[in-house]
Amino acid sequence: MTRYQKTAEALARLSPEEYRITQQSGTERPFTGPLLGNKARGIYVDVVSGEPLFASSDKYESGCGWPSFTRPLVTDHVVELADPSLGHMRTEVRSAHGDSHLGHVFEDGPAEAGGLRYCINSAALRFVALEDMEAEGYGDLINQVG
Repeated sequence: MTRYQKTAEALARLSPEEYRITQQSGTERPFTGPLLGNKARGIYVDVVSGEPLFASSDKYESGCGWPSFTRPLVTDHVVELADPSLGHMRTEVRSAHGDSHLGHVFEDGPAEAGGLRYCINSAALRFVALEDMEAEGYGDLINQVG
């Protein structure tokens, strides 16, 4: 079984923007993240711990300016926390093992897919293409990419 964790080495590899977002609960400017327009098949993993978070089959264009997903790929890898930081209540999304700030989840997603919109910063994610999943240790999730 793979162990996902935050390590000093993983943190040292982060760009300043990745560090600001994942470790200091930052937010990238809308419509600037490199994964926003990604339409390739694969999975999105925590840039810090490598834990699998979202699948391309659950990604959709919400128009909000950040990659949006209808659900987590592995529910146990996504933690939801109350976030009153903007003067109103939101739900923050963090990775379970890496404790990386990912973004927020809202209840305005596609009704036919459960009604949730996981609004996630590109800088918190690393994309693993379908053809690379086996070699990178994610072969057990290939059937969930769709």
